[in-house]
Parts: sequence; structure tokens; C-alpha cells
Amino acid sequence: MDVDSSISEGNDLPEIDDSNVYDSSVPPKDRLLNLLDKVEAAVERLRKEALKLEEEKDTLFTTLDSIRNSELVNLLAENDRDDITRYTERICNRCMTVEIMVRTNRDKVQEDALHQVNLLIDGLVVNLRGDPSGTKIRCLSYMAACSSYPQGLSDKNFESAILGCTLDDQKRVRKRLQGLLEYINREPKFSGIEDVMP
Repeated sequence: MDVDSSISEGNDLPEIDDSNVYDSSVPPKDRLLNLLDKVEAAVERLRKEALKLEEEKDTLFTTLDSIRNSELVNLLAENDRDDITRYTERICNRCMTVEIMVRTNRDKVQEDALHQVNLLIDGLVVNLRGDPSGTKIRCLSYMAACSSYPQGLSDKNFESAILGCTLDDQKRVRKRLQGLLEYINREPKFSGIEDVMP
């Protein structure tokens, strides 16, 4: 049995070739381990690509949300606003038909920590309209808590929760916070808070 890692029409996954099952130049266990190493590398590539797609989907939803809440929409006549709203909803519904899931194995403590982190971030989003300046300061303190080399003060409650999460979750949370901060900085209605630092 040999490992055939040649690329076949769009498929670069290694395959098992049983034609030389009695070839003794390489022990069977070594051949299987070699194959498993290649399959594991392919699984990691697949996970990375799926995570990128997941991030792209999140970015599309963020863009649609920005359009939905844009001041430009408020400037439109009612008929035009309805057209834009329906078009946005149609795209949003179409985007929701795409399901991408990369599951991260977590124990109970990690599940609880991620739940706490999500509650804290959801609180940022809820408070954004009422207190954009305070929300930006809090977002920056959450990002500092995610960093090995924090700039500014870090939120100790958030830091405690994020340290209980898996490394994959920590990376996703940091990207989520970065996206929220970019949204705050990009939106004209929050334009007076660019220079706020903790």
C-alpha cells in the first residue's frame, strides 16, 4: 500500500494506493503515518479556508447592516427607501442561505468564558448609539485585554473571561472587536470620537 499524493482533477488530497500492499521498503505503519500527516495538513487548510469564508460572510452582514443604518437611506424618498430596504433584505436573506461552520471543541469552562465574552461584546453593540464615546473606550480596553502587548488600559473583567476561552475563540473575538472598532471609526454619526483614547 503506497500513499499517492498526486493531484487529481481539483483534488489535492492524498489517496491510498493498495497496488503495492506487500512492498516492504517502507513499513506499513510509516506509510500510514505519512498519509495521516498529509490528511491532517489538508484538514487544517480546510479549517483555515472555512474560517476565512466565515469572516467574509460576517463582513457582508456588517456591510448590509451599515447600509441599513446609513444616513443616506434616511435622505431617500419613501418609495426609494422601501426599494433599498427590500433589496438589502433580499441580499441578507440570500446570505443567510450560506452556512459555514467550523466547530471549536470546548470544555464547560471554555463555553462559559465564551458566553461571558459574547455578553460583554453584545453590551458594546447595544450601548453604541447611546454612548459612542464610552463604547469606543470600552472596545479599546477589550482589545487591550486580548493583546500580549496592550496599548492603553485593559478591562480586567473582559481579560479574565477571554483568558478562559480557546485560542481559536480568542482570535475570533479579537477580529470581532477590530471590526466593531472599524465600524465606529467609519460611521459619520460617530465621527466626533476618532481621537478618544482610554
